[in-house]
Amino acid sequence: MFERDRWQEILYALKENKLRSFLTAFGIFWGIFMLMIMLGAGSGLQNGIKRNFGDFAPNSCVMFAKTTTMPYKGFKKGRTYNFELKDIELLRLKVPEIDHISPRLFQYSSSVSRNNKTEAFTIVGDFPEYNIIDPVNILKGRFINETDLDDHRKDIVIGQRVADILFGPDEDPIGKYLKIKGIYFEVTGVFSSKKIGGQADFENKTIEMPLPTMQKAYNYGNIVSYFMMTSKSKVSVKYIEDKSISILKAAHYIAPEDEMAIGHFNIEELSGKLNGLFVGIRLVIWVVGLGTLFAGVIGVSNIMLIVVRERTQEFGIQRALGATPWTVMSQLMMESVLLVTTAGYLGLFIGIGLVELINLAMAKTDLGVFYNPQISLEVALSSLFILVVSGLIAAIIPARKAVSMKPIDAIRSEYK
Repeated sequence: MFERDRWQEILYALKENKLRSFLTAFGIFWGIFMLMIMLGAGSGLQNGIKRNFGDFAPNSCVMFAKTTTMPYKGFKKGRTYNFELKDIELLRLKVPEIDHISPRLFQYSSSVSRNNKTEAFTIVGDFPEYNIIDPVNILKGRFINETDLDDHRKDIVIGQRVADILFGPDEDPIGKYLKIKGIYFEVTGVFSSKKIGGQADFENKTIEMPLPTMQKAYNYGNIVSYFMMTSKSKVSVKYIEDKSISILKAAHYIAPEDEMAIGHFNIEELSGKLNGLFVGIRLVIWVVGLGTLFAGVIGVSNIMLIVVRERTQEFGIQRALGATPWTVMSQLMMESVLLVTTAGYLGLFIGIGLVELINLAMAKTDLGVFYNPQISLEVALSSLFILVVSGLIAAIIPARKAVSMKPIDAIRSEYK
């Protein structure tokens, strides 16, 4: 393997057939190049979709009240109702498998003013647990805490866009007051969304306050718009979801068979479906990419068969002078590996380089569902291993054919 003469002979053979060597190498180059591009595109799609969820807890579900579709215990169908804070306490008591639970109350397009600036923003009443289930980036100050809830404090945490609109660029919002529908609230924190696109814009233009404060200040009673909850470790979200729905139906006099009265969606199931989709996408990419690469390997193998036919006399002379069958076979295998590895490494390098260039270009442009395409080190090393093995496989049949003929017959043979 380390003999200089052997490598010179291999390089000479490749140079003597430049066009053939180039076309053969291009098939390998294109196969590994397309594999890298497709893997990078697949990772960019996966990262974009995951980023759109921010850090939303995967072991969570959301529930909200809808309209009943069945009569039950004297109530007619089509009845509307609301979840209340007492439902949260009921679930905490009867479903110990729940880890965190956070109700929310929405008030859209509320007039918010400061000095001579007035704008409409969404107001949300929250519990501290919300920032565990669907966290945001706290840029300044703090989020809502338990003391805010217990004391019904008029404290608010504002989104980044709210701060940009109502405050000057060098002005610190912390400790300042905003007037929301005639009531003053003190700013205790500024946050930014971890999501992207429209959802991020919506969250960044939101003002959050303690839920009991919002209920009391704007006469909402004890109602909530919806609530989110997470399951404890090793507990299925589906289990707490089904159990909670049964308890809520009984508490609000809803027919057990009424499947439409309580709206809900399971983030754990959605995450599982997305993960299955990503696995399927990666599988298709690998099948297509390796199929293209395999076609190139077949081309290399066919070319090596032609090489064997052309150099049959040469191999016969080598063996007549004392070269072992393994010497001839290893020479052909090294030639194939050199051709495949060089072309493949070049395709790998250019493919990864192009993916990185796309990543740098996208740093200034947020495409939402496509984010941070990348090729992992594990994938790159696996690809290099596949290249070396492919080169060996491509040369095995031609190499065996080269030593299958007796030296004297090989010398007498004539290529046509």
